[in-house]
Amino acid sequence: MRTLMTGISGLLIGAGLVAGTGVVARGGAAQNAPVQSCGSASAPQLRTTLYFGLVRPRGGSVSELEWQIFLRDEVTSRFPQGLTVWEAEGQWKGADGAIGHERTKVLLLVHPDTAAARDSVQALMTRYRKTFDQESVLFETARVCAAT
Repeated sequence: MRTLMTGISGLLIGAGLVAGTGVVARGGAAQNAPVQSCGSASAPQLRTTLYFGLVRPRGGSVSELEWQIFLRDEVTSRFPQGLTVWEAEGQWKGADGAIGHERTKVLLLVHPDTAAARDSVQALMTRYRKTFDQESVLFETARVCAAT
C-alpha cells in the first residue's frame, strides 16, 4: 500500500465533504464536517476502517498466524467491544506509474469519538508498520450513528 494512501485519501476527503457527514483522517489530522443528530435509538460514534497491506517490502508476506496474533494482542486489547475483519485485494498506482497489487486485511472499528480511541487507532497503525516493516497503513474515519 505504498502510495495507495496518497491517492485514495484525496478521494475520501472529497467524498466525505460532499456527503457532509464524515470525518476523514489524512496524515494524522481529522477534518470535521457537520454531524446529524442520531435520535434516541442510537448514539454518535466514529467508524474507522483500516487497510493493512500483507506484502513485506523485503519479500514474503504477513502470515495468517502473524495477523491473528496482531489482531489478538494489539487490536482486541485496544478495542474489546468488537470489530470486523475481511480480506481484500488492494491496488494503487506507484510513483513510477506502475500499478501495484497487494493482499490486504481490512479492519472496521466502531468506537467513541474520544482522544483515547483516536490514539488507539494511531497506535495500531504505528505498531503494524513497525512490526511488519510497512511504509503505511491507509485509514478512513466517518461519523456514524450506532446502536447495539
